[in-house]
Amino acid sequence: MELRHLRYFVAVAEELNFTRAAEKLHLAQPSLTRQIHNLEEELGVRLLDRTKSQVSLTEEGRSFLLDARRLLALSLESVKAVQRFSRGESVQLNLGYSFKFNFDLLPATLGTFYQTCPQVAVNLFDMSPAEQLRALETRKIDLGFVGQRPLSANKNMAVLNWECVARHNVVVVLPARHSLAKKRKILVRDLKALFFVAMSEQTHPGSRDWLTGLCQQAGFTPRILQDVELESGIMTFVAEGLGVTLAREQIKNLPHQGVRFRPLAAAAKADYWIAWHRENRSRALGQYIEIIKKQAALLR
Repeated sequence: MELRHLRYFVAVAEELNFTRAAEKLHLAQPSLTRQIHNLEEELGVRLLDRTKSQVSLTEEGRSFLLDARRLLALSLESVKAVQRFSRGESVQLNLGYSFKFNFDLLPATLGTFYQTCPQVAVNLFDMSPAEQLRALETRKIDLGFVGQRPLSANKNMAVLNWECVARHNVVVVLPARHSLAKKRKILVRDLKALFFVAMSEQTHPGSRDWLTGLCQQAGFTPRILQDVELESGIMTFVAEGLGVTLAREQIKNLPHQGVRFRPLAAAAKADYWIAWHRENRSRALGQYIEIIKKQAALLR
């Protein structure tokens, strides 16, 4: 049985007239009759009752019509899907981001994208930066709001394109009862004698290099007492007095009982990066990246 047999049967079933169905299919009527007969023989059931005055569906024919329509629709969608793939189009866009550390750029760009590409389904995945990098490498997501760009070269970096879309203010995160919390602004060098809490390189690649670089600009290397895998862990350890840290100001979005934030006397910025696989030719991805760039320019 071939797809053309299904098309022929559906046309006859919908018209209940061989002459009109043949005209619709641009076939000679005898040829159409023969094709339907061959289909019935192959299936071993009668699909149509024929008399000189009318054509009607048998019970088997009505049941088979539902399946025939479904198979034809599926085959058509398969053809359209491979054509969209060939053109670099996609019917969905998979995005990685950090739910507990989000910032305004994501919801702002999604609203515009929904209006521009209403036919594209957007799927959001709450992932750590390291998880995003792995998912980007294997093409499980199309774009990641990664945040910190790792400085060290690795296989993830080699296959990714990067775009800096925001620069966030850096704040000092202190225990609420620490003496420095009484100051309105703090110099990085004021933290030299203190222990630090840092994000783990296992979940946040590049975060330790960034923290170390910021401190070294102030003339010292931070003494990191504790690595944490979740941003919320930063708050827990700092609140317990086990260290301080430097972070982008979006960390204020997390619950922070027992913690105080203070701006730096000499303002510092933390770049925020998005990334995508360089071989990803999705048109939806390209459109979304352009929307991000435009929105980012407005926020600068």
